Order: sequence, then structure tokens, then C-alpha cells
Amino acid sequence: MKIAIPTAEGKLTPHFGHCEKFAIVTVDENAEIGSPEFVTPPPHEPGVLPQWLAEKQVTLIIAGGMGQRAKQLFDNNGIQVITGAPAELPQVLVQQHLNGSLTTGINLCDH
Repeated sequence: MKIAIPTAEGKLTPHFGHCEKFAIVTVDENAEIGSPEFVTPPPHEPGVLPQWLAEKQVTLIIAGGMGQRAKQLFDNNGIQVITGAPAELPQVLVQQHLNGSLTTGINLCDH
């Protein structure tokens, strides 16, 4: 499983579409978490990020906020989205997700 997290300064950023980098974290079949790979996304345009992350074999996104249209585009690309996550390090968020302790709040994006 590959999990993508939009980041700024190494932590989750609420500004999904305008993040500095995506942390892509691989989790193996034994639930071992690999080191995040930080990749620079292509320029933000509607529909680009879902296809780009799907090509990177991402199956889950943990985000602070995301618009409904973007969520739909990710769903169309087979990528699950969790919103309302706190600004934490990618490894912390992935570990919390895996052990069921990830606390999410409101979706910080309303468009």
C-alpha cells in the first residue's frame, strides 16, 4: 500500500493542491512503514494530481482538507481519501492510521 500526504516543511499541510511536496509512504504486507519519499508535484490544475498519484500507485491520501470535486476525482482513480488530519509528520499519520488512532476533524477545504 502507498499512502500520499501533502506536506510543507515536512509536515502535513492543509493546502492540498498547493503543497510543497507529497510524502509517499510505502507500507508492506507486514504493516512495516517505509521512510517517506518526498516528491514534487506537477503544477496544480484540475484532474492532474489524481492521475499523477495513481501512476505512482498511491491507494490512500491523508489530507487536512480537500474539495468535493477533488475527492470525486481521486475516487475515480481508485484512491481513498481521509480528510481532517492534523499537521503531523507523515510517518506519525501513517502509523496512527494503521493502528486506528488517527483523529480527524473537519475538512479544512470548502470548495
